[in-house]
Amino acid sequence: MDDYTRKKKSLDWIAFSLSGGLLVLFVIASFINVDLVGEWIGQAFSVTAKYFGAYWQVLLLIMFVIGILLAFSKYGKVRLGKMERPENGNFRWVAMILCTLLASGGVFWAAAGPMYHFITTPPLFPDIKAGTMSAAFPAMAQSYLHWGFTAWASLGTLTTIVLMYVHYHKGYPLKPRSLLYPMLGERVFNKSVLGSTADIVSILAAAAGTIGPIGFLGLQVGYGLNAVFGIPNTFFTQAVIIIFLAVIASISAATGVERGIQWLSRINVSLVVVLMVAMLILGPTLFIIDLFIGSEAFHLQNFLTMSLYRVDQAWLGSWTIFFWGWFIGYGPMMAMFISRISRGRTIRELIIAVSIIAPIVSNFWFTVVGGSGIFYEIENPGSVSTALNESGMPATVMAILNQIPLGTVLAIGFIIVSIIFVATTTDSMSYTVGVTLSGTDEPNRLNRVFWAIMFGVVAVSLLAIGEGTVSTLQNFIVVTAAPVSLLLLPSLWDAPKIAAKLAKEQNIGKKK
Repeated sequence: MDDYTRKKKSLDWIAFSLSGGLLVLFVIASFINVDLVGEWIGQAFSVTAKYFGAYWQVLLLIMFVIGILLAFSKYGKVRLGKMERPENGNFRWVAMILCTLLASGGVFWAAAGPMYHFITTPPLFPDIKAGTMSAAFPAMAQSYLHWGFTAWASLGTLTTIVLMYVHYHKGYPLKPRSLLYPMLGERVFNKSVLGSTADIVSILAAAAGTIGPIGFLGLQVGYGLNAVFGIPNTFFTQAVIIIFLAVIASISAATGVERGIQWLSRINVSLVVVLMVAMLILGPTLFIIDLFIGSEAFHLQNFLTMSLYRVDQAWLGSWTIFFWGWFIGYGPMMAMFISRISRGRTIRELIIAVSIIAPIVSNFWFTVVGGSGIFYEIENPGSVSTALNESGMPATVMAILNQIPLGTVLAIGFIIVSIIFVATTTDSMSYTVGVTLSGTDEPNRLNRVFWAIMFGVVAVSLLAIGEGTVSTLQNFIVVTAAPVSLLLLPSLWDAPKIAAKLAKEQNIGKKK
C-alpha cells in the first residue's frame, strides 16, 4: 500500500486544469457579459433549490442525528487516525475547527441575520408580530438553525470518519473521492472518471464558497475602515485589503497546519472571545443572557419543524437552502481539513466538538452580536434596521457598535477579527485543495500558495466587475453543491459500518 500511496502523491494535473480552468472561465465570461452569466446562475440556482432543497434538509438532519447516536453509543470510544494520542491540544484543536464555518461569514451574519428575522418574522411563525420582544426568540432561533447543529454536522462528522478510515487506516490518498471508496473500492483511485469528477466538483464548490466571502468581506472591511478611520471605501482600498489577506493566507498555508494555520486560528478565537466578553459586559448583559437561554429553548422546541419547513419556497431559497448549499459545498474539503487535525481523537470527541461545542459557541456569538442589535432596535426603533435596509450587513455591525460604550475600539476589533477570519478560511481551503490535488497530508508549498493567491485575485476581479457578481458567485455555490451533496450521501451508512469495524479491531464493547 505504501508504494501505491507514493505513486499517487504527484499533482493531479487533470483535476488542477479543469477546476482552475473552469474558475478562470467563469471570471472571463463575467467580464464579457456579466448580465448573461448572472441570469444563467440565477436560473440554475432556482432549479437546484427546487429539486435539491428538500433532499438537503433531510440529508443534514439525518447526518446530525446519526452522528449524535454514534457519539453516545459504544462506538463513540473508537479512536481514529491510527494514533493513540491526539496531535493537537484541545484548545488548539477546537480553535481550528471554529475557524472553518464561523470564519466563512459568521462575523457579519451574526449581526444581520437575527436583525433580518426580527424585523421580518420567518414565515413559520406568522402569528408573532415583527419588531416586538416576542419576535426576538424566533429571530435568534432561526439564526441558530442556519449556523448551528445541522450546519456544523455537514462539515466534518460522518464524512470525517470515512475519510480518516480510508486515508489513515487503509493508506489511500486524502481526497473527496475517498468518500466513495467504501462503496466502489480501490478502482475509484485508478484513473476513475467518477473519482476525478468528485474531486473537481468539490474543489469548485469550495473555491466558490471561499472566493465569495473573500470579496464580500473585502467590502465589509472597506466599509469599516471608512466608518472608523475615514479611509475612502473605493475599489482600490478593497483590492489592497484582499491582496493583503491573500498574502497572509499564502504565508500561513505555506507554513502548514502545525504552524501558520493553527497559530492564526488560536489568535482569532482568542480575539473573538475577548470581543464577545467585552460586548457582553459593555452591552445589555442580562438581556443577552436571557435571550440566549430563551432562544435556545425555542430553537430546541421547534428544531424539527424549522429543519423540515417546506411551505414558503422563495423564503427557503433565500435563507435555509442557500446556507445548506453553501455548507454542503464546503463539506468534503472541510472534512478533509478536520481529518488532518483530528488524528488520535475518538468518534465521541469529534462529534461533540464539531456538532455540539462549535454550534453552541456560534449560537452564543450570534446572541451577543445580534441580540445586542435587537435590544437597541427595541429601545430605539430604526437605530439598527435603517442601517441594515439602506447599507447592508457592514452597516448593521457599525450601527450596533455605535450604541455600545467604547464602540470605536470594538469596531477596530471587529475589523481585525474579520481580516484574520478571511485569512484562516483562505489558508485552510488552499491547504485542502492542495491536499486534494496531491493526495498527501503535506502538499507542495507552491501548490498551496498558488490557490491562496488565486482566491484573492479572483475575488479582486469580481469586485472590479461589481458587487452583484459576488452575490452571483454565492448563488453559484448552491449550484455546485448539488453534485457534492450526492457525494456526501454514502457516509450516512458507511460511517456507522466503519465505526463498527474499527470498534471490533480495537476490542471495544467486548465482554471481558
